[in-house]
Amino acid sequence: MENHAPLYPVFLSLKYQRCLVVGLGEVGLRKLSHLLDCKPASVLALDTEAPSGKALPLLEKSCVRFERRACLPEDIAGKSLVFAATGNREENARIAGLCLKMGILCNCAAPPSLGNVFLPAVARQGRLAAALSTGGASPALARRWRGEINAWLAPRKRAAHLLGRLRPLLLDLPDNAGTSRKILQKLASPSLQRRLARGDAESCQTWLAAELPVELHVHIAPLLAEVFDDLS
Repeated sequence: MENHAPLYPVFLSLKYQRCLVVGLGEVGLRKLSHLLDCKPASVLALDTEAPSGKALPLLEKSCVRFERRACLPEDIAGKSLVFAATGNREENARIAGLCLKMGILCNCAAPPSLGNVFLPAVARQGRLAAALSTGGASPALARRWRGEINAWLAPRKRAAHLLGRLRPLLLDLPDNAGTSRKILQKLASPSLQRRLARGDAESCQTWLAAELPVELHVHIAPLLAEVFDDLS
């Protein structure tokens, strides 16, 4: 990459957002597939060629509208995120340039340096997500490390799920001198994580009963059943 300034890491929520994918070749379809996993409000998909059979299942999604034509400036206006993924570098550069002028986030497949969004390698386990970027130096290396990060996240996904369900319940209780915060810090301890990772439901229930306010004891068994059933 020409620009060696540090990248600013961020996770985007695409709920209620409108997105654009230009180009439905192998790269564009991969971008579209990953985009749809994040449930955007709508996606406009453009390509000057007829879609392949491989593309049809994605284009049939209710939030996707496909049009067989080139990208126009008005297609870009109002979008939250744009993918320039055609097989034509000049066309990608044109789209990326329009996005930058309009202040719109754009991932440019080639040349990537013309965009302002660089997609990281993402490891996911349940609610957990870890994104890794080499700043464009070696995407292959980032993908290899993603596998190692996935292995690290796997035994921790139950803890993330459980604390995500317990936190709002704790915060809804009358707080006394920061009690909820202290309990949340204790719940994040390695002791509970180890019990969850090895699938010891009985030990987890005993540990939680000792640490949680009595008002929340009724939730312990259902939440543990949810954690172990959904994330086994």
